[in-house]
Amino acid sequence: MTSTDGSQTQPPVPVSPITDAWLVVPLYNESQVVRGVIEEARRTFPLVVAVDDGSKDDSAERAEAGGAVVVRHPLNLGQGAALQTGITYVLERTDARYLVTFDADGQHSVADAAAMVRAARDEDLAFVLGSRFLEGPSPVGRLKRLILKTAAVAASRTTGMHLTDAHNGLRVIRRDAAKQLDLRQNRMAHASEIVRQLGATGLPWREFPVHIAYTEYSKGKGQSLWNSINILVDLLFS
Repeated sequence: MTSTDGSQTQPPVPVSPITDAWLVVPLYNESQVVRGVIEEARRTFPLVVAVDDGSKDDSAERAEAGGAVVVRHPLNLGQGAALQTGITYVLERTDARYLVTFDADGQHSVADAAAMVRAARDEDLAFVLGSRFLEGPSPVGRLKRLILKTAAVAASRTTGMHLTDAHNGLRVIRRDAAKQLDLRQNRMAHASEIVRQLGATGLPWREFPVHIAYTEYSKGKGQSLWNSINILVDLLFS
């Protein structure tokens, strides 16, 4: 292959599809982006279950058009409930060795998710937790960074695990660890609940550096600000 300056370059190395892991995508009113997010993810992760959590738009139809299996909640129950439904689907309907929790709004990196699955395989890890704060600068704003680090300190104290980011939605969970999850918290507190329940398994784990794309779409929804407020409320009252 020849580059624009005439030099020879190597063709890109094709990435083999990951077929021993399912993506679990909680979904609520993301019709603008979800089909593209799923189509891109399926180039690497062909197996995707999207849990439509009572969306008021056509998110479920768009996710299905993107190639996901769609499970529907008739009412909005919260992200924790959507994740538990997706986890239950993978455990009961498939023989997947891993599941990957993955957001529907395009913030997560498919390459990061694939690297985390490889780390779980290579290092025999039961779960791998994404962290925005392990390497390099993070695009997280000052207020949210403070809240997230406070949450990580609190989670570290309650679980005995050393965490730098307790509220990152990108996680790889091996089947034996997933079987021990029983999520009851439906708001932002579900993130701390997942960490507590996974830590209680005593199974091997580690954090993994990941990159979050805070897009104009997600900023327009006010997600970063509201998530910070919700995390703070749940820290105080959960």
